[in-house]
Amino acid sequence: MSDSAGTASQQPLEDLALTAEDRVLCVVAHPDDMEYGTSAAVARWTDEGIPVSYLLLTSGEAGIRDLAPERTGPMRAEEQRRACAEVGVEDLRILDFPDGMLEPTLALRRAIAATIRELRPTVVVTMGWAEEVAWGLNQADHRAAGISVLDALRDADNPWVFRDLLDHPPEDLHLPAWHVGRLLVFGAEHPTHRLEITGEPLERSIRSLEAHRGYLEALPDHPEPRAMLEEFTRDDDATARTSSPVHAVVFRVYPM
Repeated sequence: MSDSAGTASQQPLEDLALTAEDRVLCVVAHPDDMEYGTSAAVARWTDEGIPVSYLLLTSGEAGIRDLAPERTGPMRAEEQRRACAEVGVEDLRILDFPDGMLEPTLALRRAIAATIRELRPTVVVTMGWAEEVAWGLNQADHRAAGISVLDALRDADNPWVFRDLLDHPPEDLHLPAWHVGRLLVFGAEHPTHRLEITGEPLERSIRSLEAHRGYLEALPDHPEPRAMLEEFTRDDDATARTSSPVHAVVFRVYPM
């Protein structure tokens, strides 16, 4: 698979399999974070009847240099709603943690753990938290998001952490502990699994990235979405065995 997708590996990647009994929660820092290939996996899952929810930790309000955050945040949230529609995601949640200043705090972990306990996913998807990822140096919010999700998975499964989520007035929450079976990390240095997204899932992913029109227009040097995602998801090994291009999304999968 192409180096740009971070798929170089000494061992063949396993095919990633989800079932109709799975429920997926994707947790990322900003609008558009899912759209750089991973939304193609989401498109395939929703086509297979697997429910997928998105939790964005910020509205991306600090993401456009020449546009005030008060205008950028609502615009990017609306673009994310359109992107979600392209890949079959009906449940989009956006928190109000500060864009550009995300930190792995207890408050952030609590917010993620509460959503996990509420939605009870079997699979959680998030982004790599290393300083360097397949496409270059990782952004601060991305690192904070990834490591916070890892910690929040354990928090969600521990009834003695964030005990205020259990029948605690005045919120009267009642969110008992919940165990997530697998964590899927995109952008990890050593992926373990692949999911083929050739054809319609990739096409829908391209449209989901194109839905971030205002954001992309503010980035004049941004590559054209189709060319970028076709290159980013190209599976060189599989393509070499066929007469047509094969595309896949890759993850590092952690059983929890």
